[in-house]
Amino acid sequence: MLHRGHEHTSGAGGGELTVPMAWFYAEYIADELLRTGDLMPPTSFEFRAGRDALALTVFLSDTEGELSATRVVSQLENWLSLTAYDQPWREWIGGRMAERTAQAATSKTPDPDLALAGDAWRWLEETELLAPDLDAVPGGGAPWGEDDGPKVWTPAWQLGLPLGHLAIHLF
Repeated sequence: MLHRGHEHTSGAGGGELTVPMAWFYAEYIADELLRTGDLMPPTSFEFRAGRDALALTVFLSDTEGELSATRVVSQLENWLSLTAYDQPWREWIGGRMAERTAQAATSKTPDPDLALAGDAWRWLEETELLAPDLDAVPGGGAPWGEDDGPKVWTPAWQLGLPLGHLAIHLF
């Protein structure tokens, strides 16, 4: 028997599988937005960073647990504002993850959605990707191509967040 999100049963047979549908749906939405934007190959680490950052935004902004296809369109502006350059997205994610973790601890019921969101958040924070150094000043006046110039190791969330924002904007 499959259950969505936080729904559980206490049937005598036990062994029910709780499926993290809320996380899977958030990840699907993020994947579709990024693919529609056609910003990078879906097999790249940058794509994964964008998908995970956007999926976290979608998942954690759904405070009612009722994200549906009709609500996706109405949430686009909210997601745009959450992922904007001047917003404290990292702090917002950390705060929302802490809230959800506290709720799960008080309910004493495992939350598979939160577990997958936590895995994505850890990957985004702990993984660094080699990216162009946007703060570097080109020397000698020679224009640099896309793959030329200095590069710097950057946390995955710092690459993924603007990609997610741009994907929403292009949708």
